[in-house]
Amino acid sequence: MKKIAITLAATALLGACATGMNSASTASANPGAAATVMVGGAAMFPSKDIVDNAVNSADHTTLVAAVKAAGLVDTLKSPGPFTVFAPTNAAFAALPAGMVDTLLKPENKGTLTKVLTYHVVPGRMDAAALGQMVKAGGGRATLKTASGGNLYATASGSNVMITDDKGGTAMVTIANVYQSNGVIHVVNKVLIPG
Repeated sequence: MKKIAITLAATALLGACATGMNSASTASANPGAAATVMVGGAAMFPSKDIVDNAVNSADHTTLVAAVKAAGLVDTLKSPGPFTVFAPTNAAFAALPAGMVDTLLKPENKGTLTKVLTYHVVPGRMDAAALGQMVKAGGGRATLKTASGGNLYATASGSNVMITDDKGGTAMVTIANVYQSNGVIHVVNKVLIPG
């Protein structure tokens, strides 16, 4: 029974994340073949890098400001590939009052960098790859982040959930936003490293 539940959860993960799943295999191997996805009112072009797309999303202005403040622009413009779990402005706004302003101060650059790189996983992991990892992990996939911490991917019904080391959970709201140097999955919470 548990094996059936895990298989169903992995299937739900694949289905929930599958933006244009018919081209997911092709897109994973050839991001230029991926469909253009709308995020924050702007087209995200698979031929552009993570930064060049993110700056156009009205839903990610706080994330972009944080990436600039942390000095991570050049890193996220490099070939990668990277998988980015990108929190929206609303996700940052849900943090305790004053936390974003505090993180953006120059003296807190190290902490800001740790938080941001905690949302980055080396490699290109689209929905299909995440689903395979969840299935292989018995219903849960452990993802090693660029900051050295872990994120945990699971399926909850038709939703994909990403849990941080402190137990906070974000839902993937838009998956498979292919970039020339990786893939973005939009999430509704900021993930906090342990």
